Amino acid sequence: MPNKLTWLSFAVPILAGMAGLGLTACKILPTPSMQGGGNAPAFNPDKMIEDIWAPKVIPYLQQKGGPFPEVHALATTDPAAAGAKYGNPNKQANSPWTFAVRLEGKIVAANTQSRAATIDVDVDGDGKADARVQIGPAVRGTALRDSLDFIQFNDFTNQIDFAQFGKAFNIYADKTALSKLPREALEGRSAKVLGAYTLGSGQDLPLVTPAEAEIGPKP
Repeated sequence: MPNKLTWLSFAVPILAGMAGLGLTACKILPTPSMQGGGNAPAFNPDKMIEDIWAPKVIPYLQQKGGPFPEVHALATTDPAAAGAKYGNPNKQANSPWTFAVRLEGKIVAANTQSRAATIDVDVDGDGKADARVQIGPAVRGTALRDSLDFIQFNDFTNQIDFAQFGKAFNIYADKTALSKLPREALEGRSAKVLGAYTLGSGQDLPLVTPAEAEIGPKP
C-alpha cells in the first residue's frame, strides 16, 4: 500500500491537469467596453437613425410601399409573395412578414387618451375601419426597422442593440412626424400615411406604424 507522500506525488499532477482542463473550457467574452480596446465609438441608435432617415429610410418606403388595400389583400392570401414585393425578403426565417405601405382614407375612430394613441382608418369607403394607425407618442413594435431590407440582425453586436435600434425608429418617427399631428376632433378627417405593418393573426386591425403622416382639416 503506497504511503501518503507517494499518493500525494501521484495525485497532485492529476488535480492540476483537471484544473487546467476546467479553465480551458471556460471562455471570457469581452463586454462592449472592452471591444476595440476601449476606443470604439459608443453605440448610438438615435444618431444612426437620424443619419439614415432622410437619405435611405424614407426613399426606401416610398419606393417599396404599395397601396394598403393591395398589399393587405395579397398578404392575407400569399404572405411570401407579398413579402417579396412589399416586404423584407432578408428577414429572419422565424419572423413574421413586415410590409411597407401607403395608406389613405377617412378616420372613423380615434383613441387619443392613451400615450399609445391610434386612429382607425377606412380606406375603401364603406364606413368601417380597415387599418389602425399609431400616432404616438408611445409607439409599439418594430415594423419600421423590420420592413427595411438593408437592416439585418447580424449587423449588430447583440439582441439588445438590435432592439434599441428598433425602438429608436419609433422615437424618431414621433419626433419628426407624429408629434405634429392634431389630437382633437379627428373623426371624419382624412389621413395619409407612409409606413409599415407586421402581418398579424387577422383577428385585429392591421397596426400601421408611420414614418410620415398627415391628417386633413376638419370636414
